[in-house]
Amino acid sequence: MTGLVLKLGPKERLLINGAVVENGDRRSRFTILSPNANILRLRDAIHPDDATTPVRRICYSAQLVLTGDAAPEVVKHQLLRRIEELSQILTDGDSRKILSQATDALVRQQFYQCLRALKALIPREDRLLAAHRP
Repeated sequence: MTGLVLKLGPKERLLINGAVVENGDRRSRFTILSPNANILRLRDAIHPDDATTPVRRICYSAQLVLTGDAAPEVVKHQLLRRIEELSQILTDGDSRKILSQATDALVRQQFYQCLRALKALIPREDRLLAAHRP
């Protein structure tokens, strides 16, 4: 069986197709078999006020699809364009690999995997921005 495997800590919450679900008192693991389910771990959610950098804005856009607040068809094209712009700036091999993973997930309409890949760029972006601050 394939699908999205989620490992949840005690009392961890996630959003599944607009419904908030909370895990019980123990760690658990489960697999989402429905290919088009919109899943978002609430601990991974980006608050709109925190979407202040290019990578965080892209992540927030992907998140809007998962919360049901944006149409996948519209956001998909915006994200592809923004990922292409990022690939012009983040030219190292690791970043390119992550951007490629995000693009592949996006083409397959897998917004959670796209968000997960893009979030891996946030620490890198933070370091680059910190290095260029006066």
